[in-house]
Amino acid sequence: MSDMLKAIVPKSDQLNADSLAGGRTKTITVTKVIVKQGEQPVTLHYEDDNGRPFKPCKSMCRVLVELWGADGNKYAGRSMTLYCDPTVRFGTQEVGGIRISHMSHIERAETILLTVTKGVKKPFTVQPLVMGPTLAETIAEIEKAATLDALKAVVTKAGKAFADDESRAAITVAKDKRKAELTPKTDDEGTKS
Repeated sequence: MSDMLKAIVPKSDQLNADSLAGGRTKTITVTKVIVKQGEQPVTLHYEDDNGRPFKPCKSMCRVLVELWGADGNKYAGRSMTLYCDPTVRFGTQEVGGIRISHMSHIERAETILLTVTKGVKKPFTVQPLVMGPTLAETIAEIEKAATLDALKAVVTKAGKAFADDESRAAITVAKDKRKAELTPKTDDEGTKS
């Protein structure tokens, strides 16, 4: 398969809306939050961010504070699903922006009024995120698979839990390595050892 989406990911020091083009979503697990002064005051580092953290806009920061509280230190280990909303405006133009669709650590769908333009607010709804095992836990489970059948079961379950390309690639590498370890070797005479 020739994945054209990889060709359009922008070179950037942060996750941006173009990274989620084509209707893709990305579920991230926060590892650290940094708050500083400036244009983009909040930086959310997440597992396997490859140096491209999520820097939420002011509206998404309001969502985070409303649903998870003001203490960013408590966000570590929590997860959210991000998507590109092509209708996000900058000035008069629709340029697209990252929005949060789901968050862990909430029990039900939550609706918050967010400012769209000066004096105009619109409801924004976030759904609860039910998390399965993390990518690291899944890879550890693959590495511990005792038989080829057990390996196949873990990989099948992982295929349903992880949809993004990076996670699937990491799972494939771990699977191939463990499969090679579990497959009996044959010598030059065809005898299995």
